[in-house]
Amino acid sequence: MKILGIETSCDDTGIAVYDNLQGLLVNELYNQKKIHANYGGIIPELASRTHSKKIIFLLDKIFKKINLEKDINLIAYTAGPGLVGSLLVGATFACSLGFSLNIPVLPVNHMEAHLLSPMLDSHLITFPFIGLLVSGKHTQIIAAYKLGKYEILGNSLDDAAGEAFDKISKLLGLKYPNGHELSNLAKKGVKINLKFPRPMKNHSNLNFSFSGLKTFAANIIKNKTLNFQQKANIAKAFEDAVVDILLIKTKRALNQKKWSNLVIAGGVSANKLLRKKSEIMMREVFNGKVFFARPEFCTDNGAMIAYLGSLYYKKKNIFPSLEITVKPKWPLDSLSLL
Repeated sequence: MKILGIETSCDDTGIAVYDNLQGLLVNELYNQKKIHANYGGIIPELASRTHSKKIIFLLDKIFKKINLEKDINLIAYTAGPGLVGSLLVGATFACSLGFSLNIPVLPVNHMEAHLLSPMLDSHLITFPFIGLLVSGKHTQIIAAYKLGKYEILGNSLDDAAGEAFDKISKLLGLKYPNGHELSNLAKKGVKINLKFPRPMKNHSNLNFSFSGLKTFAANIIKNKTLNFQQKANIAKAFEDAVVDILLIKTKRALNQKKWSNLVIAGGVSANKLLRKKSEIMMREVFNGKVFFARPEFCTDNGAMIAYLGSLYYKKKNIFPSLEITVKPKWPLDSLSLL
């Protein structure tokens, strides 16, 4: 059973093939960050046009590596959430390819694919578990009961954690995409008398707010001439605050559910400080485990889409369709397409 996965939710074009026995066979990705770096952020029209140019190139590259046209059982593609123009490129391509090759096509949820991406490498992850989805667009705490059944326990009320990273990085003069650059800079920082707030840490709910923290950091940076060490110290204090906020709420969710498995996924899950502190928390507080995807699978990729498609294919109760379907806003607790 081989699944072709197509990912075009935002600015990365990803195509992969997953085999239920052999695992991931091939994974190709075209990263658009150099294109959007000139503008300091993602330009949706440029993103969708670039997907259109690169998606056939990537598929051709895959088929030159391994001849699969007659062996693919299902095409899974990202139907949402994401940028509508980018989503339409992948959906149209997937449905057209499915029609031409007489292969069933399945729309899948991008966030569910992120949440389950650590399963690409670890078969020790079992439901139920608490999921922390943290990226440039989403920061959520999720109760994962089983495949397709999720409860959103907490959400960001304003900026996502990754978005806050990017904005402060830009103020510090780091190049785009800059969340990773901020973490690298933070490694050279030292703890000084910079007391950054931890917004909403005493609220009983599991929601997040990063806007106040971002404003606090911006006010320190603004209208000042900072040397390298001062910038590094600010980066360290800011990163410490973001990671603390994420884990304060995650710890509360684990206590509420009395579960001992944690999955952290999304682009920010590659952050080394977040990984280190969450591993300590799970080991020392919950006698449990935390799971992450490999760094290359933390950001958008086709492998996670192909893998999720394989999970639904095995359930045998999916209803593949050639109808082109996209849902730019598609929360995990309403997987109505499946």
